Amino acid sequence: MKKNLHSRPLKICLLTYRGNPNCGGQGVYIRHLSKALSDLGHRVDVVSGPPYPHLDSNVRLHKLPSLDLYNPEHPFRVKKISDLVNPLNMYEFLTMCRGRFPEPFTFGVRAYCFLQKNKMNYDIVHDNQCLAYGIGKIAQKVVPTIATIHHPITVDRHEELKSARTTRKKNKIKRWYSFIEMQKKVARKLSHIVTVSECSKKDIAQEFSINLSKFRVVHNGINKEFFYPVHNESRPDNSIIVTNSADTPLKGLSYLLEAVAQLRKKQSVKLTVIGEPTKNGTVKRLVAELGIGDIVHFTGRIKNEEFADYYSRATIAVVPSLYEGFGLPAVEAMACGVPLISTSGGALPEVVGDAGIIVPPSNSAALSREISLLFNHSDRRKKMAQAGLERVNSIFNWSIAARETEEIYREAIDGYRGFS
Repeated sequence: MKKNLHSRPLKICLLTYRGNPNCGGQGVYIRHLSKALSDLGHRVDVVSGPPYPHLDSNVRLHKLPSLDLYNPEHPFRVKKISDLVNPLNMYEFLTMCRGRFPEPFTFGVRAYCFLQKNKMNYDIVHDNQCLAYGIGKIAQKVVPTIATIHHPITVDRHEELKSARTTRKKNKIKRWYSFIEMQKKVARKLSHIVTVSECSKKDIAQEFSINLSKFRVVHNGINKEFFYPVHNESRPDNSIIVTNSADTPLKGLSYLLEAVAQLRKKQSVKLTVIGEPTKNGTVKRLVAELGIGDIVHFTGRIKNEEFADYYSRATIAVVPSLYEGFGLPAVEAMACGVPLISTSGGALPEVVGDAGIIVPPSNSAALSREISLLFNHSDRRKKMAQAGLERVNSIFNWSIAARETEEIYREAIDGYRGFS
């Protein structure tokens, strides 16, 4: 019995309240972890709210429709008024109208209803940072349940409040992040929490008041189908690349823009930003104020297949974030063989190791200085690029992540059912 329990393939249900494959990390995490678990021989289903993830053909997707109120094609609008006849949909709409973020809560209700009907189909449920009350009920009453928390969302709230200039803006931010208290309560009830770095483990434990013994650290992997070194004859000089899909203070792009403005006074420089800033947002205003619109290029959304080519046309990559629970852009740059400068925000030093240059966060002068030094030392760039590739190949692997996650599943199932 014991041997069978610890050797047979598992029936796994991954939950993600939104699985956007093109923006943010949730869809990326779900796609690659689900495939890697499936490759180990497990049966994997993903239950997702919109936008839905792109999944491997061996992974089954169950869609839990919502009002999708944050869809950029129809933001804050209901497609059909008749959808509001449903009480949960009405709650979702009215909560959004009050400036709060209802998606985690409403997804938790829908996921609980789904798993009540399908609980016999799964050995384990793995929640991807939704942490809604419904997820807590699944853990207590339905199926053994664990969760991944990528980083403490309280850090995002803190940085946005710090950058807010008016009381009205501060109150708006507080309303938006009101779901955090729910997440804290639910996370404390789970037996196991997966996180992606030792730094996140420590910070989440402190911010959420959770015992460290509940945490298991599993590093993210990298998709080498899209992130790999392109062997050009030579890279262009004095060209920087940064991935910045979100126009938020936490990503630290403003400090890199200031560094580029300082640098251009001394030498030529070009900055390519993978992503698109918010229309009339702080980033676009800062570019105009600094007078660097002629040397800063925003790519907009690009296809996964294009990343390696963009990286191949950069002299160096920069990750200017004030805080990262993991820092996937740093791994992506190293996987593409690009010398890397990163801040020491959050888990970034843990991820980068000795394969890159580390500077303090929120410090444009330090960024400018290190970029200039690296521009002018080609031998150092070559050594850093090789060190980054070796680090990625030895540590950041989805197959390793899947095997470690499987061990956590079996441990959680044992504890839930009373096996030892």
